[in-house]
Amino acid sequence: MKFWDHQEDARSETRRLLIGFAIAVVVLVAAVHAALALAWVLMTALLPVRLPFPAGFLAANVGVSLMLVLGGWWVETSNLRAGGVKLARRVGARELRPSISHAEQRLSNIVDELCIAAHMPRPEVMVLPRTDAINAFAAGWDESDAVVAVTQGALDYLTREELQGMVAHELSHLHEGDTRLKMRLAGMVFGLELVYNFGDTLRERRGLAWWFGSAIMPAGFAGWITGRMLKAAVSRQREYLADARAVQWTRSRDGLGGVLRKVMAQRRDTPKGYEGRSHSVQHMLLVDVDGSGRMAQWLDSHPTLDERVRRVYGRSMQPIKVAPVTATPEPAWQPQGGTAGQPAGATLASLVDPFARHT
Repeated sequence: MKFWDHQEDARSETRRLLIGFAIAVVVLVAAVHAALALAWVLMTALLPVRLPFPAGFLAANVGVSLMLVLGGWWVETSNLRAGGVKLARRVGARELRPSISHAEQRLSNIVDELCIAAHMPRPEVMVLPRTDAINAFAAGWDESDAVVAVTQGALDYLTREELQGMVAHELSHLHEGDTRLKMRLAGMVFGLELVYNFGDTLRERRGLAWWFGSAIMPAGFAGWITGRMLKAAVSRQREYLADARAVQWTRSRDGLGGVLRKVMAQRRDTPKGYEGRSHSVQHMLLVDVDGSGRMAQWLDSHPTLDERVRRVYGRSMQPIKVAPVTATPEPAWQPQGGTAGQPAGATLASLVDPFARHT
C-alpha cells in the first residue's frame, strides 16, 4: 500500500469537498431567495395591481436563511461537544479493566505503544461489553475528552497485530481532527435541515404563509440532501486517510487488513441486523452497516469493505474466518526512562515513523 500517496489524495479530496460544502450553503441561500422572489411574482400576477418587492426583501431572505443554517449548526455542535466519554457511555461503553482481563490489558498496552509512535496523548480507552460485532470508534472534541471504544467482539476475535491495526485507525481519527470535523459537518447538515423544516412549518398555516412555505421547502430539501451527501463523502475520505495512517504506523497491511477481512466474514456468516449501533456514533465507527440502494450508497459514511481491502492490499482478498483468539497474558506496559507520551532514548516512534525525532 502506498500510504503516503493515499494520505495526500484523501486530504486533497477532503479540501475539495469542504469547498463544495461552503458553495452548497451559498447556493441554498440564493435558492431560497430566488424561490421566494418567484412566489412573490406569481402571487402579484394574480392580483389586479402589480406590487413591488417589499423593502429589505433580499436582506430578510438572506438573513433568515443564514440564521437558520448557522444557528442550527451552533446548537447541534454545542450538543455534540458534551464529551467523548459521555458519548461512549451513552451507547453502552464502560471503562477498561486491564487488571481483570488479559484481553483488556493487551488493548491497554497497544494504545500506549501506538500513542508513543504517533506522539499524541493517550485517550480514554473503553469497551462495549455486549457487542459481539467487530468494531470500534473514536470520539471527542479535543485531546482532553478523547476516547477510543472497542467492542467485545474485537477483543475476542482479533489477534494482537489486528488489534494494533484497529487502534491505529481510530487514533488517526483523533490525530487528524476527524472527530471534530465530523461533528462540525453534522451540525451544518442540521442547520440545512432547519431551512426545510421552516418551510414545512409555514405550510401548516393558511394564506401567504402556505404559499411561501411551499416555495422554501424544495430549496431547503435540495440543500439538506446535498449537505448529507457531501458530509458522507468527506467521511469516506477520512476513512481512507485513517486506513493509510494505520498501515503507516503499524508497518503492516495484515493488521488493519485482517480486521476488515474478518468483518467481511462476520457479515457473511451472521444474520443481518446483528450489528447493534447508535445513530449518534454511526459516522465514527471503524466499519458501518452496509447501505442498500444507490441513494443509500451516496449517503454511506464509510467506503465499502471490498474497496478498503483493495486499497490496503492492492488487490481483492477473501474474508478470514472468525474464531475466538486467546489473549496471551501481558504485563502492564511501562515506558523506558519516561512517561507515556514522553519517550526517552531510542523511541518506538523512531523505529516505526520515519519523521519521528531521535533523542
